[in-house]
Amino acid sequence: MAFSEEDVEKIANIITDSKYFIVFTGAGISTESGLPDYRGPEGVWTLREKGLKPKLPRKPMHLIVPNPSHFAIFDLYKLGFLKYLISQNVDNLHIKSGIPIEILAELHGNSNRMKCLTCDTRFLKSEIEWDDYIHGKGYRTEMPHSNQPRCPHCNGRIISSVVNFNDPMPEKEMEDSEKHSRMCDVMLVVGSTLSVFPAANFPIIAKNSGAILIIINMGDTELDRLADIRIEAKSGEILPQIINKVKLIS
Repeated sequence: MAFSEEDVEKIANIITDSKYFIVFTGAGISTESGLPDYRGPEGVWTLREKGLKPKLPRKPMHLIVPNPSHFAIFDLYKLGFLKYLISQNVDNLHIKSGIPIEILAELHGNSNRMKCLTCDTRFLKSEIEWDDYIHGKGYRTEMPHSNQPRCPHCNGRIISSVVNFNDPMPEKEMEDSEKHSRMCDVMLVVGSTLSVFPAANFPIIAKNSGAILIIINMGDTELDRLADIRIEAKSGEILPQIINKVKLIS
């Protein structure tokens, strides 16, 4: 454990003193749920760049559940501190933990959600009876299958909400993330190497707008130089301790 009780108390005090606190998460927050990250030492892209085969999730995706990190962030929402959550993750675990979709920007989409290419309405796969085995993944760059469900609102083409390489970023999520990054006085970054842009611009925007920037990650990040507090720790170990301290002092 590379953090101290003093670190926990300092971060808890910053959160409880904040006026507009937001969180930014990356794949590292989900490794304790059994999912590989992307840019860590054993990450998907790290291994591929070395010519090695990436590790697979420990369980089928539908059996992957939130871990203490996700529930700690949800606790911050329930306690009234968390105003907005920006995530690079497509694993649906923040929503499974209880975070309302209204305060969540999933910058790279959600593997469980589809969207209309025309009117941008979002759907759970179950809502439109989308079956990957029958209809395919529905990625933007794939040729649509004739049997794929159409948008019930405008009859537009439905695609996966997941943002793949060379896909455009989702406009609403990007606009909302920039707005909240400029509004916040504290941003907590958890489990991201902050090496993927344009997502990694948001901590920069927050910092340039006067926010306190806290980074918790296993391994270096591209923005460590900007952090007011930088902690090397597993999120599932430190975040529950921070929550317990927040509950004591709030």
